[in-house]
Amino acid sequence: MDPSMADLNAPHSMGTTIIGVTYDGGVVLGADSRTSTGMYVANRASDKITQLTDNVYLCRSGSAADSQVVADYVRYHLHQHTISLGQPATVKVAANIVRQISYNNKNMLQTGMIVGGWDKYEGGKIYGVPLGGTIIEQPFAIGGSGSSYLYGFFDQAWKEGMTKDEAEKLVVKAVSLAIARDGASGGVVRTVIINSEGVTRNFYPGDSLPLWHEELEPQNSLLDILSSSSSEPMVT
Repeated sequence: MDPSMADLNAPHSMGTTIIGVTYDGGVVLGADSRTSTGMYVANRASDKITQLTDNVYLCRSGSAADSQVVADYVRYHLHQHTISLGQPATVKVAANIVRQISYNNKNMLQTGMIVGGWDKYEGGKIYGVPLGGTIIEQPFAIGGSGSSYLYGFFDQAWKEGMTKDEAEKLVVKAVSLAIARDGASGGVVRTVIINSEGVTRNFYPGDSLPLWHEELEPQNSLLDILSSSSSEPMVT
């Protein structure tokens, strides 16, 4: 095989930044949109926040195929659960089904996920289900390759009792920070807000995100960058 084709034939991977944050009244989920195939960007505007039920969503990282099939299985089980009980599943039930499928197939799956949602019994809840099938209830959870750059930021920035707007601003800022530092994260920022009033999806294009240290202004093409640079010869 031509070595230059190896990356094109690599599995689709969401080297990713996914975030779930609780606030006073619900949860905010956020993610970037870059899906990679080796060194290439296979999809620059993918949606990594998948609906499981009307009140529960799943943030996906790792292998795109693995996380998608887990989401499909969980959605099926939750649908059967709702028919049997005659009421929507709680966030805890959804997270435990994700955990069970991940743990039972831990030798084959390469995906880490965050389950977030709201129910009338416990309110807004966030559960992290990392690689291997552990389940951890947390006030906030971060995952994917971009999460390495965010632990210190969240230790400083997260606080209890945030408002909805404060929580969403924190999520958007954190994802944009990860995009600036992590080569496998990029594209746009998508957020999902879940509370007693329902679900709100928001979209933040890349050129509306804040720029961080040494980042370039967004350009339409390489010609814009060349034309804006100095035409004078370099002096050594």
